[in-house]
Amino acid sequence: MTDRRYVIDEMISAKSIAARIEDLCREIRREFAGTDKLVVVGLLRGSFVFIADLVRELDMPIEVDFLEASSYGDGMESSREVRILKDLRGAIEGRDVLVVEDIVDTGHTLHHVTALLKSREPAKLRTIALLDKPSRREVDMKADWTGFEIPDEFVVGYGIDFAQRNRNLPYIGKVRFE
Repeated sequence: MTDRRYVIDEMISAKSIAARIEDLCREIRREFAGTDKLVVVGLLRGSFVFIADLVRELDMPIEVDFLEASSYGDGMESSREVRILKDLRGAIEGRDVLVVEDIVDTGHTLHHVTALLKSREPAKLRTIALLDKPSRREVDMKADWTGFEIPDEFVVGYGIDFAQRNRNLPYIGKVRFE
């Protein structure tokens, strides 16, 4: 798939992302005010840049854990079959949890992950996604907070990849095939 030539057009600047994260963190701090320690769960691999910036901006006690779920492989379309490749290291029962996702597309991954985590009985479970593509939704699933709503475009950057490439771009870019 990566044999095809493509270009990347900037869609959301690094500056816009940083400003939006500041706003989101204000809301998250209000929602979780009084928690003794917020467990921030990053969904690998696409969310790693987003989670790093979020936790640096959150001025509160936090613990970071990761869960790796896959529904894409190296393709551009979701397989709709969600597999857990890496589970959490710590227990979340009775704890406040924030799940961090890179992009909500069909909704299958976030739906599956939140159902799994709810079964572990956290005190409070909330979700945040950097990007949302509501036009692609197949499951009734929406993150509690969203950075940006985007049209049905294939995007990369800021941790999001295409066949393990372009994660290191500091912005969100639209992939255009030539």
